[in-house]
Amino acid sequence: MRAILTGVAGALALGACAGGAIPPLGLAPPSHRESVNASAIAAALDDSRRPDADRARDELRHPADILAFAQVHPGQRIADVGPGGGYYTRLFAVAVGDSGHVYGIDRPNAAPDRPRAILAVAPQYSNVSIVQDGYQNWNVPEQLDTIFISQIYHDFHLQALNLDVPALNRMLFAHLKPGGDLVIIDHAAVNGSDLSVTDSLHRIDQATLRREVEAAGFVFEAESQVLRNPADNRTERVFDADIRGRTDQFVMRFRKPR
Repeated sequence: MRAILTGVAGALALGACAGGAIPPLGLAPPSHRESVNASAIAAALDDSRRPDADRARDELRHPADILAFAQVHPGQRIADVGPGGGYYTRLFAVAVGDSGHVYGIDRPNAAPDRPRAILAVAPQYSNVSIVQDGYQNWNVPEQLDTIFISQIYHDFHLQALNLDVPALNRMLFAHLKPGGDLVIIDHAAVNGSDLSVTDSLHRIDQATLRREVEAAGFVFEAESQVLRNPADNRTERVFDADIRGRTDQFVMRFRKPR
């Protein structure tokens, strides 16, 4: 865990300004908040409740970098939209601590005997609630600090779901506190691709996604390159065996203005 904490602290420190720098790197020492965040992220990664399958995915998913980029810290209220089996939900639950809360926003069960996988996660964490109202009209009892959407935004455009994406993005905007963040990870399509690739390849053009989100009032703030893979030509279906888990992915953070 000491190695994880050191690595996370280093990643956070890279964003510090150079005034009063420590030579020769020109980096300011981590602030108290950065140190607290690093400790919270390290604790999340070291959580004994994380299944082996999650840990096996860490090498490709770079969770320490993603949580640092999302600026996750104790006390936050976070919505994990489309949480799947709870990979990030578990991490968020530990990182925000007992004073924070995580909402797993998911679709309803397909049938009574086919419960969604995220339902098995909530009993392990007292600060996790599962909301199964679907992606379009969910609600939570408080405004949020962060909304996190990993590898699922493109599904909002699937014909089978029949969602009103502009209205959905406006709803996300309304759920955030002023100054809150929207963090999106998704599989990159070939630049300029139209939305037909969401059904065929389960990818989306990054510029298209950014325009949609900004149209709802969000302001683009930053992008991380940690999940980029130039070896992916972006033309294969993301579930194909030779690219699954290794697609070229963009990571963007947007802010709701204060």
